[in-house]
Amino acid sequence: MKSTSLRLAVAAGLLGLGLGLAAPASAAEQENPPRSSWSFSGPFGLFDRAQLQRGFQVYKEVCAACHAIGQVSFRNLSQPGGPEFPANQVAAIAADWMHKVREIGDDGQPAERAPRASDRIPGPFANIKAAEAAHNGKAPPDLSLMAKARSYERGFPWFLVDIFNMYQEHGVDYIKAFLTGYETGHDVPAGLNYNRYFPGNAVAMPNILQDGQVTYSDGSPQTAQQYATDVAAFLMWTAEPAMEQRKRIGFQVLLFLVVLSILLYFTKKRVWSKVEGHA
Repeated sequence: MKSTSLRLAVAAGLLGLGLGLAAPASAAEQENPPRSSWSFSGPFGLFDRAQLQRGFQVYKEVCAACHAIGQVSFRNLSQPGGPEFPANQVAAIAADWMHKVREIGDDGQPAERAPRASDRIPGPFANIKAAEAAHNGKAPPDLSLMAKARSYERGFPWFLVDIFNMYQEHGVDYIKAFLTGYETGHDVPAGLNYNRYFPGNAVAMPNILQDGQVTYSDGSPQTAQQYATDVAAFLMWTAEPAMEQRKRIGFQVLLFLVVLSILLYFTKKRVWSKVEGHA
């Protein structure tokens, strides 16, 4: 009876090991994005303000035609930890936004108005049905949380290395790689485009970034690679706008715990010294 139970346990263990090894092998069939160097990586990383402002410009001039960032308000663009545009510039951005705020007017009828700084950034479509109708039944996703929603598997033992290094930028790596991963000369169904990093490699979204498409005023390279890097960083901020605050509080908590541990150690030494002295 014991030998039968032992054999069953060994078989279950081997099956679990086989499934565990099969998952990384399956994931390896899809090419993983290359890693990029991000200013906000690691426990002490911070956003590059200029990069976030450029990324917002790329979103506004290119991505906003199809994709919304509905979880972000205009006023967030001026708050600490983000692009930190001046408040008057944010008000001007809202007033000149290409999409209007849709609401119900005083007469009970649908109405539109220019956005205000307190409004969520309106997207290009009134609702998901309108978005689906404009894109052959498939609505373009909201990009607010895309940097957290997308990721990729590294498999054993690399995921342990990521944990040790506190690397959490898999999603933003994927966004940048996706935007620059279009290739021609591949056989894909009609109406789709080949992308080496997209699951299945066939995606309806066309290659939207071209060199010289967006004019930067700070002298940064005006290349598709730079556009992809900047807008990916911006989408990392939209997904985690309180990241810098979180890291700062985390460091303060760790510092507090270190000081508390030292105080507790010396308190213990002082209290128990009397007991040990009478032993």
